[in-house]
Amino acid sequence: MSNKHFIPKGFEVPKSLETNRVKIRMLKVSDVVKDYDAVMSSIGHLQRTKPFGPNQKWPKGLTLEQNLIDLGWHHKEFQMGSTFAYTVMTPNEAKCLGCLYIEPSTKMGFDAEVYMWVRQSEVQTGLDAYLFDTVQEWIDSKWPFNSVAYPGREIAWNEWQNLVHKE
Repeated sequence: MSNKHFIPKGFEVPKSLETNRVKIRMLKVSDVVKDYDAVMSSIGHLQRTKPFGPNQKWPKGLTLEQNLIDLGWHHKEFQMGSTFAYTVMTPNEAKCLGCLYIEPSTKMGFDAEVYMWVRQSEVQTGLDAYLFDTVQEWIDSKWPFNSVAYPGREIAWNEWQNLVHKE
């Protein structure tokens, strides 16, 4: 799929979003240690909640080196404007709290797909619901999409998987 259908030419992609609870900004390779800590401390939670779909095995087998490769890939995709991976940090950036991904939709009827996760230690603080609400408002107000899908959140995974793929 061509990126021209995802982000209009001339649209300036938001660099960050800051609230009193989180700082959301582009995920970079320099985030590897904090990101890896967030993932590794949350393996059970991530494998239960499956933020990327019911068949996803991530982060099983993830090494620091593989995480660095993944972050490099996300960083480059952001620079190219093909997908947008953001890290979710504490306001002072001392700790990674999770991640957010904005991608072109693979399904008919949607412009974009949005996925996110928070570290296990933040679940009881209500951060997941807070992040979801904050991201929805941000995307509705600052991004150029008409129809955004939040698979696994606003649409059940089985329903999502049965939707028609874009050609």
